Amino acid sequence: MFIELCSILEPGRPPTTDKIILLNDATRVLKQLFLETKRLKESNEAIQERIKSLKAEKSELREEKVRLKAEKEKMDKTLNGMAMPSPFLLHPAAFHTPAAFSTAGKAVPYQINYSQPPIAMWKWMPPASLDTSQDHVLRPPVA
Repeated sequence: MFIELCSILEPGRPPTTDKIILLNDATRVLKQLFLETKRLKESNEAIQERIKSLKAEKSELREEKVRLKAEKEKMDKTLNGMAMPSPFLLHPAAFHTPAAFSTAGKAVPYQINYSQPPIAMWKWMPPASLDTSQDHVLRPPVA
């Protein structure tokens, strides 16, 4: 049995008949194996803790993704609700002529953009407010 133990501990080495040396080698190898087992168990526990923390983080990120998706849909609905056309907007073709920028002698300020046709900045004003024919009746001069 000692010869078999010697061949297991150090294969390729000629078998030793000295039982004390053989038992010392066996205890040394067993201690090394116990230390390696302990180190591997600690490493496994650390990895398991890391897996738990990553799973928790993953679930938090999923919840945040769902929350952000709902918020985005809410903002899209709000934006779509705000994008309804106004009854006071003029047809875009009306802005291509300089006459479109003055109505009844009242000039409408517009933004100058050289790459596109000018766009009136007061598009939301109803045509009645641009009419100056009744200004002397509606707003008498102050003395």
